[in-house]
Amino acid sequence: MAEAGRYGAVLRAWFGETLPAAGNARRLGVLTLIQSLGLGVFLTSSAVFFTRTIGIPAQRVGLALSVAGLCGLLCTVPIGRLADRLGAGRVLTVNFLLAAAGFTAYCLVDGFAAFLAVACAIAVLETSAGALQASLTDALVGEAERVRVSAQMRSLFNLGFLGGAALAGAAIAAGTSTALYATVLANAALQLVSVAVLLGMRLPAGSGPRAAAPAADAPGGVLRSAALRDVRYVAVALVCGALELYHPLLTVGLPLWIVTATDAPALLVSGLLILDTVLVLLFQVAVSKGARTPAGAARMLRWAGWALGASCLVFAVSGGHGALLDSAALLGGALVLVLGELYQASASWGLSFGLAPAGRQGEYQAVFSLGRGFQQFAGPWLMTSLVVGAAGTGWLVLAALFALLGLAAPPLVRGLEKARARTEPAPT
Repeated sequence: MAEAGRYGAVLRAWFGETLPAAGNARRLGVLTLIQSLGLGVFLTSSAVFFTRTIGIPAQRVGLALSVAGLCGLLCTVPIGRLADRLGAGRVLTVNFLLAAAGFTAYCLVDGFAAFLAVACAIAVLETSAGALQASLTDALVGEAERVRVSAQMRSLFNLGFLGGAALAGAAIAAGTSTALYATVLANAALQLVSVAVLLGMRLPAGSGPRAAAPAADAPGGVLRSAALRDVRYVAVALVCGALELYHPLLTVGLPLWIVTATDAPALLVSGLLILDTVLVLLFQVAVSKGARTPAGAARMLRWAGWALGASCLVFAVSGGHGALLDSAALLGGALVLVLGELYQASASWGLSFGLAPAGRQGEYQAVFSLGRGFQQFAGPWLMTSLVVGAAGTGWLVLAALFALLGLAAPPLVRGLEKARARTEPAPT
């Protein structure tokens, strides 16, 4: 009984840490759950839906999604500047309304040209939504709580994504076009539910669009970005985004390595993904406590580089030693990798929020997200080239890359903060 009570206390403490406080923070949590549920449903079933239901060849699907990703990156910064001018909540509401229309349009696609057009529109909306939600988080919860709330959102995101993936798995198992169309329409409906949640939020005084307008009214309107000319900030964003290569490593490189170069069972591919998702769900909030200042976040980014590099060294020894030893090495490497993932995610919030000038969160969050675009474009190719093409040597190259990126983070952040201190007016 005493042991059960102890476990109950631990569980209550975890819920207390992970569940956002009542009010707008909790509404953000609900919004995150809705969005992640839809994303889990759609991403898990989309490849089957695109190729089998609407009949687009797999190679053309890949081409269309690459073009769409480029469109998303090109439009993110102007949309972020628009959010600074009009308010992130308003722009995000329109984003979700358009996303509902876009996902519904997938059900009307009857050829490649239409598929490409819809995919590009969806990519613009999805890519900008992350920066918009970050800007909205800053407006709703303030400087003291934004990193903690972002960590709570990531934990809740993983929970919703797991639920969505399970629902999509049931639709794929059903094997009918009707079931797959239902997954797409369900995601469209969840966008409308997200709009309802957004409309229930209230911005605190002074954080609405009027407060942000002076910064957004810089020369060039929404199409020119001072943040893109902030070279040190862009450098930090690129380093942070490059460290996010753990994502294609986990979803592309490691699965290919397991099935082509190790004696471990193929089932371990899904097992490691589930393990990663659960550990992030459990520990992201606790790890984020060290990243609430730019200096702390920079140190955490260095730790992320070291941990991710160490995981690659462990993965490198997992090939050709029998199923048991290979599986043990892969499990050990995955545990080290998730530590680096937790550090990188926490550091990204501390840096993207803490290094953005007041009133410019939309624009600067959008620019910071461009670093993430690096791994989205280069990551799959890099993983197949190094992990599969170069085998053990490829793992060593990745380990060195992660470690060097981690080492670069603190001096880059210190340089940016010193430059800001020289240019900002002294308090009167």
